[in-house]
Amino acid sequence: MKKVPLLVIGIVLLIFFSCGSKNETCELNSEILSQDLDIEVIRLEQEFFAADSKEDFQYLLENYPEFTKIYLQADLYSSVDSLTTDLLRIHQDSAMQVLNDSVQFVYADFSDVEKELENAFKYIRHYFPDFQVPKIYTFVSGFNSDLVVTEELIVIGLDYFLPATHSFQPELPRYMAERYEKAYIVSMIVTAISARYNQTNPSDNSMLAEMIYYGKAYHFTKAILPCTSDQFIIGYTPDQIAESFANEEYIWAHFVENELLYETNPFEIRKYMGEAPFTDAISTVAPGRLGRWLGWNIVDDYVFNQEVSLPELMRNSNAEEIFRQSGYRPRPPA
Repeated sequence: MKKVPLLVIGIVLLIFFSCGSKNETCELNSEILSQDLDIEVIRLEQEFFAADSKEDFQYLLENYPEFTKIYLQADLYSSVDSLTTDLLRIHQDSAMQVLNDSVQFVYADFSDVEKELENAFKYIRHYFPDFQVPKIYTFVSGFNSDLVVTEELIVIGLDYFLPATHSFQPELPRYMAERYEKAYIVSMIVTAISARYNQTNPSDNSMLAEMIYYGKAYHFTKAILPCTSDQFIIGYTPDQIAESFANEEYIWAHFVENELLYETNPFEIRKYMGEAPFTDAISTVAPGRLGRWLGWNIVDDYVFNQEVSLPELMRNSNAEEIFRQSGYRPRPPA
């Protein structure tokens, strides 16, 4: 298979590098933000490490039943006593205590993330009035869980989101760990929430269907977080975004020439959709998940050309229709 080298075109790189950081001139819709919606982030790791007896943990389990049931999976324990015993053992672990100290230092103030979440939820409710605000907890998981997002609750494992320079790091490949920063928390949550609205055709297992699924997810996230840079939505660096756009014609040609859109082999699909440091089938310097990035471009064109609303987009389960009506054409290099 021929591999196309990614070319760095100076002017395009400059343009898209500027798009890779927060857009300081962007303003959120004041009418949407005027909604009466408040959230509360419960810093449960603080209460957890303040507890020092089984009775204290028993109280926490009873006081936060959703967290106990969904996150701690209490039903898997033979008794509440066995669960509290495990919690007490974890609490007394010196490494966990040091990890929590680091989290408390880095996240002494969580108000900026809380405000960004509140604004995001207002945007979601604007488009989807039936959206119910889930309970939100922060926790120190010991690198067992980064995010849990359900309709009832959200649990943020803050130990996963320590700075990249911190001595405590999750056991993840470097290319993935770089996305576990504070600036990614809200966009990761919003993308997870998009799944409940993202209707699909279960019988369509093609590459195109998966491309459109992720394209809709990223489009949803951008619509809910319009002032958030694309880099924090898809997890590409500004340089990777610039180079991908500079080589969009080459990338698209690779998909077309190799008849990838209707590929159904899961191993072949994974080369372009799965987590990887690069998309080797195209170039060793091309970022991974390029199929998702292409899907985002197709969906953006579909929404623009067909003038569909966000709810209409998310309800459309026909990937082929979205692709055909998108009028998608790769942008030529500048």
